[in-house]
Formats: sequence, C-alpha cells, structure tokens
Amino acid sequence: MAIRTGVIGVGNLGQHHARVYHDLKESDLVGVVDSDPARAKEIAKKQKTQAFDNLEQLLAAGVEALSVVVPTPLHHEVTTRCLEAGVHVLLEKPIASTLDQADALTALAASKNRVLQIGHIERFNQAVQALHKLKTTPKFIEAHRLGPFVARNLDTGVVLDLMIHDIDIILNLVESKVTAVEGVGIPVLSPTEDIANARIKFESGCIANLTASRISPDKMRKIRVFQEDAYLSIDYVEQGVTFFEKKKGKAPLMGGMQFGDVYITREKMPIEKGDSLQLEIQDFLKCVATGQPPRVTGQHGREALALALEITAQIRKK
Repeated sequence: MAIRTGVIGVGNLGQHHARVYHDLKESDLVGVVDSDPARAKEIAKKQKTQAFDNLEQLLAAGVEALSVVVPTPLHHEVTTRCLEAGVHVLLEKPIASTLDQADALTALAASKNRVLQIGHIERFNQAVQALHKLKTTPKFIEAHRLGPFVARNLDTGVVLDLMIHDIDIILNLVESKVTAVEGVGIPVLSPTEDIANARIKFESGCIANLTASRISPDKMRKIRVFQEDAYLSIDYVEQGVTFFEKKKGKAPLMGGMQFGDVYITREKMPIEKGDSLQLEIQDFLKCVATGQPPRVTGQHGREALALALEITAQIRKK
C-alpha cells in the first residue's frame, strides 16, 4: 500500500520533494503546507494534491511520513511536532541549529520508534555510490563546492548551507576521529560568511581541505580523494568518477602513462546516472515501510553539524 505523505515548506527545494512524492507509486501525496498560502496552493495544484493552512491540518489528515523543508531555525520546532504526532520525518540538512536540538530530535525519534532521516542528498549521488564500491584509504581529500549567489538560506552561513554536504561525505569516507580543525571565511553579500575554507585532520593521518562559496560565477561540485597508489576524482554534478591508479610493470599499448618501472592508468567508471532526490526519498519510504534504519541517520546529521559548527565558530572568532 502507498504511504500517505506530505511536505512542509514548498519553496525552492520543497517543491521538488512534492514532485517526487507525487510521482512515486509507493507514495500517496496527501498535501503540502507553506508559510505562503498562495505558494502552497500553486504547488498543490501542480502536483494534484491539497494545500493545508497549517501543519496541524496536514497531521490531522492522516499523513504517515513527510519531508520538513523549512528554514534551519525552524527545524527543531517543526520536526518535534511531527515526531510527537507519530509521523516519520525526512528532515533537510542541517539537522538543527544546535547540538542540543539535534540530540533532542534523535532521542525523540527513537522513543517514538519513528524514522528520522537527514537530507544529506549527496549520499545518494550515483557517483558517491560508485566510490563506495572501491576500496578507499584516504590520505588527502580536497573538496570544492562553488556556486552563484542565490537570495535564500541567508539565515545560515555557507558552511551550514553548502560545505556541510562535503563534511558529511568526508566523515563517511574517512571513518576516523577528527583531531584538529581550522576554518577561515568572509562575508561578501550577506551578513554571514559567503566563502569559507576548512582544513580537517583525522586520527588516521588523513587531511581534508574543503572550500565552499556561494558567490562564484560558475557552479562546481567536485571532490578528489588521494590514497597511496590511487587518485579518484568525483564530479557530483556530472555524476562521474575518474580513477587513476599506479601499477608496477610496463604500461599496456592502449593506455597508461609510463614512469620508469611503474605506470599510471586512467579509467572512467561506468555509472548509471539517477535523480538523487528521488533515490533519497525512495530510501526514506523504504525505511518507513520496513523499519530498517536510514542511510543518513540523525546521528550522522549530528556529527556533520558538530563539525560544521566548529568551523563556523572559528570563522566568526577570526
């Protein structure tokens, strides 16, 4: 049976949540809510569903699972109301504004036996999925997430807005304790930092260098992973992975760059591209139906938030 779903907040991103819920056979989109009633009606009409005046009306309509896509300062309050009503929640990143709020949401979801999945959408990028199929022991990671200025999410800085995506991916890849963090950033067009750089050191010896900007003319979403005998370049936008590997011996005639008694191969991994948001929501609904834990749990969201807040604190201090 289709799960009765809903969306709270149908702005720039929330409208796409509503589209996916409408399109999926495992979902019955009950309705949407937005602080702008006209916007809610517009999206509801487009997705052939109902616009509710407030969250209470949507919950009373028997919704079983929903996406919370509201400004970060409202994450804790809105998600708490949903979980207390016994509804499963897909909460857009970051999980909350503070670690205390994140802990409270995770504990509440557990006490209610409800799914709390955090919307770190890059975990569902097919290029990232392909990367996990390779054996990786990162020594150095470099991430760039750049894009043009958009007058939204200005309640948070670029670290919590954009960089947190790469923070989550790197924590998932390295799986080692963070031992040191450095962060710098500057505001340009908003009251908070619009450009930021962070350097993270791990107990394993790995070092990650992250740069995020929301005032760049061109869009870039790339991460590079260096290890002892290999180098992987991942393009989030193109959903592509290029794999360079050092091998001993003589390079084959049709490929490989020879350097003395070793050569380097270059291989572009075959990837079946997909809609990351659709895959994320499908995973969420599968967890709701089966009771299995989500790929991105509240604890994962909490860990990414903790590191993002530390970087932000260092930026503000400087």
